[in-house]
Amino acid sequence: MFPKNAWYVACTPDEIEGKPLGRQICGEKMVFYRGEKGKVAAVEDFCPHRGAPLSLGFVRDGNLVCGYHGLEMGCEGKAVSMPGQRVRGFPCIRSYAVEERYGFIWVWPGDKALADPATIHHLEWAESPDWAYGGGLYHINCDYRLMVDNLMDLTHETYVHASSIGQKEIDEAPVTTKVEGEQVVTSRFMENIMPPPFWQAALRGNGLADNVPVDRWQICRFNAPSHVMIEVGVAHAGKGGYHAQAEHKASSIVVDFITPETETSHWYFWGMARNFKPQDAELTNTIREGQGKIFSEDREMLELQQQNILRHPTRKLLMLNIDAGGVQSRRIIDAWLAKEQPQEATA
Repeated sequence: MFPKNAWYVACTPDEIEGKPLGRQICGEKMVFYRGEKGKVAAVEDFCPHRGAPLSLGFVRDGNLVCGYHGLEMGCEGKAVSMPGQRVRGFPCIRSYAVEERYGFIWVWPGDKALADPATIHHLEWAESPDWAYGGGLYHINCDYRLMVDNLMDLTHETYVHASSIGQKEIDEAPVTTKVEGEQVVTSRFMENIMPPPFWQAALRGNGLADNVPVDRWQICRFNAPSHVMIEVGVAHAGKGGYHAQAEHKASSIVVDFITPETETSHWYFWGMARNFKPQDAELTNTIREGQGKIFSEDREMLELQQQNILRHPTRKLLMLNIDAGGVQSRRIIDAWLAKEQPQEATA
């Protein structure tokens, strides 16, 4: 259902400030916390004493203390101590490869020996002071692949997001889809159109006129296992569109990290990185608030879609040319899953 030998965004640093965090990822119950010297650790959310969730405990001197009977666990999943008891002979619980990078905490749910931090998706904007980022987290009750489908076909914006980013020209503009190695790219360009409300606000935020025609673009990039980065923006018409100089446009990268929880639920880390007025915190908050409302509309649609699919498991979903991005993305996911099957059969 989901590749396990891959890096997923597990949480953000603020979620483990001062206390452990329990989270299910790819069917695995995990607990994240800051261990020795503040380094992030992740172990199975299972106390080897009586099976209590370790996420209900606390951190002391870099070790995770069970909140049930006080068993103290080290970062590698080995019991360290317990008041009045001998516990060092307890079997280890599972620990996970974890890495803190780009403002996120990443986890590798599969074989720890295969985890290479160098393969974490590179986020150039997260390392540059010329960019600002604001985002959030939604828990969504649907198959994570339905969200990939949603983000690789933005035709739905005309209907689901009619009051913010949707407009009829999205339907009318041709879509191109191509596969570049293990990346799928779906592109749509619209010329000489009026900007919808969200982009009017973005133009104003960048000190540009919001009541003139613009050229608009959407370039969706899927990277396995389930990351989608979308270049979006508008430029005053006739100034070069996607290639326009910065003073003529408002452009951003919509950041989508989709982390499976179960077969019918996932964690959705959403946000927007922009390279105009990066020091304007008020603008960041305004964009984040607007984007949060947009994605909440997606959540409602996707969760009801999942319920329909579960009610009618034998019905085949129909495919159109606008679905090519999602179809190709699923093929890459399937290829990753196929690579893991021999390992699972041997284990």
